[in-house]
Amino acid sequence: MNASGTAGTDRAASVWVGRTCEGLADLLADEPAATWTAPTLCAGWQVRHVVAHVTMPVRLTPERFGAEMAAAGGDFTKLSDAVAARDGELPAERLLDDLRSPQLHAWEPPGGGAAGALSHAVIHSLDVTVALGREAVAPPEAVTAVRDSLTAADGAIFGIDLTGVRLEAADSGWTWGQGEPVRADGGQLVALLSGRTLPDGRSLPRG
Repeated sequence: MNASGTAGTDRAASVWVGRTCEGLADLLADEPAATWTAPTLCAGWQVRHVVAHVTMPVRLTPERFGAEMAAAGGDFTKLSDAVAARDGELPAERLLDDLRSPQLHAWEPPGGGAAGALSHAVIHSLDVTVALGREAVAPPEAVTAVRDSLTAADGAIFGIDLTGVRLEAADSGWTWGQGEPVRADGGQLVALLSGRTLPDGRSLPRG
């Protein structure tokens, strides 16, 4: 892809990130307060933890992030758990404001670029919406882009073994792979490819 094509893709990803975060904020603003403590597809995390994690770039300066990483001994998972537990206690209104922040919509993970930011927003939004049984808040094009990036990597990004698996999107004619069929809607397929277990207990094998 040439430079102009890459720039166009990055711009689209940035727009989709903003729409995904705004959509999640709109959804949660209309939900009862108890929803914030509902479980998600992220093992051990409630809705409030997922939102606190997604919005972490709004609250952590590079300097503070470095200090948090040092405190976690360089373990990003440990840092994420600590920040999610702590910031998940912030008022819901603050977390909703952070979801709507232009700073968050423009954020890109170090080394991950626009594609990494899109995957982060879409996958974590699905952690919430799939678990709650709600429609995806990410634009369909964004879900498709993330799904395609995960299958292009043959599941390796999240350590998924797709050998002998045929993925089938129940909400479109899309299929991928050969073997035992796994049929789900587009958002659920992204969740499965991201190593999540669906509310009905289905998951994909690890590599």
